[in-house]
Amino acid sequence: MKRALLISIVVAGMVGLYPLQKSIDRQLGSAPGQREELIFLPSEARFSRLSGGYSSLLATLYWTRAVQYYGRHRLANAKEFALLGTLLDITTNFDPHLLIAYRFGSLFLAGRPPEGAGDPQRAIYLLERGIVANPDYWRLWEDLGFIYYWDTKDYAHAARAFQMGSERPGALPWMRALAASVAAQGGEIQTSRILWMDIARTAGNDSIRHSAEIHLAALDAQEALRELDGLLAAYRQKQGHEAHSLQDLVAAGYLRGIPYDPSGEPFVVGSDGRAALGAKSRINLSLVQ
Repeated sequence: MKRALLISIVVAGMVGLYPLQKSIDRQLGSAPGQREELIFLPSEARFSRLSGGYSSLLATLYWTRAVQYYGRHRLANAKEFALLGTLLDITTNFDPHLLIAYRFGSLFLAGRPPEGAGDPQRAIYLLERGIVANPDYWRLWEDLGFIYYWDTKDYAHAARAFQMGSERPGALPWMRALAASVAAQGGEIQTSRILWMDIARTAGNDSIRHSAEIHLAALDAQEALRELDGLLAAYRQKQGHEAHSLQDLVAAGYLRGIPYDPSGEPFVVGSDGRAALGAKSRINLSLVQ
């Protein structure tokens, strides 16, 4: 899994900072038994006094400790990571622009134990703080969107995060497509349609434009199916039995003629009595479901 691979790379890479941590500990005069106490700082006002002009160095120290703390608990298959959020807060208070702490720290927090702390809400809080401090860094919006998508199943907020990120400087084009897809999955059909229409209109290449057109066709078909289901329900209530085909709706005056999907194939009535795509339809409804 991509998330697990990224986490492993970061943990391995931070091992090289261990000598730096040992050196700083010696200078601070902290014995092994006292080191855990260093993570508790009573107020933000003390951060500037304690840093003494070395805020970036101290941020690196606490980020190293956060990674090591996470790594130890992960290897021990721990179910709780009680100090992880505190370590990450301290890290980013010392250096609000240490992007790696927001990006990978949120992964550490959101993952289910023993892969992580199982605290996606704390991960969201961390990323939101990062966005406030680094509003134009679109990757933080991307990370926030994925936390909402994978960990909280909040597709509406995920779509909005991807959309906001797509508007940041340097954001890659697929962010808008991702926002549109997730909006459809979360039931925000009109939002998804607007996004795909904008993508189709401004696409820089034929592949992206074609993808937008495919998604728009699927959205149109989905909307048509919902309307037909409403007509089938009205027919069933009035006639006292299911319609065997859409021709029954035409005969009863609910439709002027058999409707066709965007690929040019007629809609049908499925075995469950609901409207469905025809066997030869080229519409991919999985894009919007």
